[in-house]
Amino acid sequence: MLDANLKDQLKAYLEKVTHPLELVASLDDEDKSKELLSLLQEISGLSDKITLSTEGDNPRTPSFAITRPGEDTGVVFAGIPMGHEFTSLVLALLQVGGHPPKTSEDVLDQIRALDQELVFETYYSLSCQNCPDVVQALNLMAIFNPNIRHVAIDGALFQDEVENREIMSVPSIYLNGKPFDQGRMTLDQILAKVDTGAIEREAKKLSEKAAFDTLVIGGGPAGAAAAIYSARKGINTGIAAERFGGQVADTMGIENFISVSHTEGPKLVSALEEHVKDYEVDVMNLQRANSLKAADTEGGLHEVILASGATLKSKTLVLATGARWREMNVPGEQTYRNKGVAYCPHCDGPLFKGKHVAVIGGGNSGVEAAIDLAGIVGHVTLIEFMGEMRADAVLQKKLKSLPNVDIILNAQTTEVIGDGSRVNGLTYKDRTNDEIKHVALEGIFVQIGLVPNTEWLKDSPIEMSPRGEIIVDAHGMTSVPGIFAAGDVTTVPYKQIVIAMGEGAKASLGAFDYLIRL
Repeated sequence: MLDANLKDQLKAYLEKVTHPLELVASLDDEDKSKELLSLLQEISGLSDKITLSTEGDNPRTPSFAITRPGEDTGVVFAGIPMGHEFTSLVLALLQVGGHPPKTSEDVLDQIRALDQELVFETYYSLSCQNCPDVVQALNLMAIFNPNIRHVAIDGALFQDEVENREIMSVPSIYLNGKPFDQGRMTLDQILAKVDTGAIEREAKKLSEKAAFDTLVIGGGPAGAAAAIYSARKGINTGIAAERFGGQVADTMGIENFISVSHTEGPKLVSALEEHVKDYEVDVMNLQRANSLKAADTEGGLHEVILASGATLKSKTLVLATGARWREMNVPGEQTYRNKGVAYCPHCDGPLFKGKHVAVIGGGNSGVEAAIDLAGIVGHVTLIEFMGEMRADAVLQKKLKSLPNVDIILNAQTTEVIGDGSRVNGLTYKDRTNDEIKHVALEGIFVQIGLVPNTEWLKDSPIEMSPRGEIIVDAHGMTSVPGIFAAGDVTTVPYKQIVIAMGEGAKASLGAFDYLIRL
């Protein structure tokens, strides 16, 4: 299953294994078990420290555990972890084999201190770029704490479980047999949820920090660029982000980032984070801004109050909280969110294999989603509000060439319909004659643009546009002296990664210029 180049790379990685480990496979007579056996044989053949057993008794087949001789580490893969999960497999092999993870000792100590029995199950899809974060975090927890066990399950391969548990979004995490969470989660987020005292301890530490010269709120491309440019000036810089990377972490293919012909969102996010850490930036991840108290006088300290209750102070701020997917705001959307209503076709598309789905939106995002889904699902209906699609001509041509796609124009979605547990249709108004029509389907992917993350600023003096975007001047300054903003959260047109980065750099330079003129 591994080509020669991948084998060479994997062999080089496995040289870092210091302790013997065993792959214990649970197989049946089906083709997928044969594929898994072939993969495990290739892996075990690349290192004399890895042995293979086919005596596993896991009821899920095909599956395999990664263990140490005489020790169950609690790491199990149900399925064949290729695609985005191949990295999860490699990291699990290295960590079970004794190679230290790139995780601080403080976090590892927090994992070791968890004293309850925790059995996690994660349903993933091989095309999901968010799933590896969850799989890798839970594998690490299982490896470093004998009370924890984690099974990573390929939802496309175990369709019966997906149907029985009514899983319609990945990653879906279960803890001790009950739903735990859905969507991308980092190790810190998972620990914060199972270690109930962690949030209070962290909030106390944050509130005790000295005031920053420049504090960046938001960890997307704009925020990362702002932090880097600020730190390079040699001033005390902090960055507080609810999720480092922002919406870029949910972006699959990036082909318009100048000088890089192709990359993927998670790779770019990782590079951004590493670049920020090259400088003396105080990175505060998993911190959501809740409100802002602007300084009473020019040159005073601005205060950002976080959702945890912590307060951060700074002489200048760069607000880069970005934007999120716009919702339809119709009856049934929230009821069936993650029960058929989805926002990430790359992540959740494989769960709708062979089914009828709709894509809401005829812009580039919507048409690209419809094209991708058409190769997985049985049928796609694209629903566009206007009388014509707004996507690039080349994308429209590709979409119209697909045999299993219908396009409905002049259609206003009015309601998401379901049976109480999952989506089974939607209604829309034909805007040419106001007739209400129904489409029977099993999934809805919403792709109708972005809304700025500015709700937390509603009681602040910062001036915003009617759309809720922060108004900035040519230097990135807001209506409040000393507070700057950048990226998708502002009125700057064209929401693109490369533009957000430039705006972030400009805003931090503006903040520095403001500081030296005080």
